[in-house]
Amino acid sequence: REGKGGVPVPLGGLIAGLTALRWGSLPVSPRLAGLSEGPGSVAVPASGSGSRAPCGAGARLAAALSRLAECAVLCAELQTYLIAGRDNQTRQIQDAVSNVEKHFGELCQIFAGYVRKTARLRDKADLLVNEIYAYAATETPNLKVGLKNFADEFSRLQDYRQAEVDRLEAKVVEPLKSYGTIVKLKRDDLKATLTAKNREAKQLSQLEKTRQRNPSDRHIISQAESELQRASLDATRTTRQLEETIDNFEKQKIKDIKNIFSEFITIEMLFHGKALEIYTAAYQNIQNIDENEDLEVFRSSLYPPDYQSRLDIVRANSKSPLQRTGSLRSSLKTVQISSSTTRKNEEEEEEEEDEEEEEEI
Repeated sequence: REGKGGVPVPLGGLIAGLTALRWGSLPVSPRLAGLSEGPGSVAVPASGSGSRAPCGAGARLAAALSRLAECAVLCAELQTYLIAGRDNQTRQIQDAVSNVEKHFGELCQIFAGYVRKTARLRDKADLLVNEIYAYAATETPNLKVGLKNFADEFSRLQDYRQAEVDRLEAKVVEPLKSYGTIVKLKRDDLKATLTAKNREAKQLSQLEKTRQRNPSDRHIISQAESELQRASLDATRTTRQLEETIDNFEKQKIKDIKNIFSEFITIEMLFHGKALEIYTAAYQNIQNIDENEDLEVFRSSLYPPDYQSRLDIVRANSKSPLQRTGSLRSSLKTVQISSSTTRKNEEEEEEEEDEEEEEEI
């Protein structure tokens, strides 16, 4: 608006003029000579060319310029503080993402190794089952049945172990593995935010250099301020998006950790519960093996098939040692009696012959 008897002065030009006036490098033009202030307006008269502004008006303008300079400094400091705060926030987010990347990667590798070892244990158990079947086929009936039943139960356990391997792979390893892609996306978001922050810091540095080099060139300073404002808005927008993203990331991370470990515990409890049930049945099958009956079968297998019948016949026809001794004594006695009888008869015959000879004589 016009002042007393003057012409309008653009505000941008006035600020530039005030800046130059403060530094004492601008001679007052005819338009700035006799600068006076009306109610709510700033205007300069058209007369008084080549003279400087009155001391009272110059002092007020210098004070206003000083306040403007102080505001600019405060704005620059505030901008620097905001940039530093966002940098610290971004650094914390970056540390959180790096921490998840490191430890989730380690957990994924260890759980994958756990699953692989469980699968190898299942393979070894299958070999053990085959060997038990092969051995049982060569054994006595009771032992054969007991070992076969044990192998059946142990083989059934390996089916549950295979289910354990599949569930661990799907419910534990895969969710941890997916965090490789998730972390990569978060790093891309961080990269975009850091790029915006670097652009903002660069624009702020350029603005400060412009103010130092060309303090009176308001046009260049305004352009630098506009560039800084756009860079600041972009940095603020990307930072806000990153904050929302990292908040969701943290929430999902905690939820996933709970689910992963809950699934791991549930899978292991299911397997070991079934394992206890199957091992109990397998133990009972082993305890049911009749040792004495198998021992009799083994002993009978040491002899030919007809040996037992022959042995029974011999035992049936054989006598006891006492009976054999009595029979021997009876035989000896009979022999003795027969011998004595024979001698007696011979003696009688000799006597008869002697008597006959005597009669003849």
